[in-house]
Amino acid sequence: MTGNKPRSIDEYIDSFPPEIQVILEQVRETIRQTVPEAQETIKYDMPTFTLGGNLVYFAAFKKHLGFYPIPMEHPDFMADFAPYKQGKGSIQFPLDRPMPLELIARVVRYRVGVLNKV
Repeated sequence: MTGNKPRSIDEYIDSFPPEIQVILEQVRETIRQTVPEAQETIKYDMPTFTLGGNLVYFAAFKKHLGFYPIPMEHPDFMADFAPYKQGKGSIQFPLDRPMPLELIARVVRYRVGVLNKV
């Protein structure tokens, strides 16, 4: 990303080349369809969805899309996350491979459950 800090997810996405914009919009739409009542905002200079708390963040980098937070502790996701580079509460999806949109939707649904328990 270059230039000024984004004030909206639209501004964030518009700051990338067209091929990355397509990927970012796919991720955004997957989250919207999974949790239509979630609110969009920018936090930490990243697209963020909230629902009574921070639900998920995502950000494009040179070679990957970072997705945060992921349920590292949840055994149902371990096999799904295995092919990807992971950090503390984050996962990196390579931009040169198809985005695992169903996995992203599952993580979002899981995060909704976590927030509802708080």
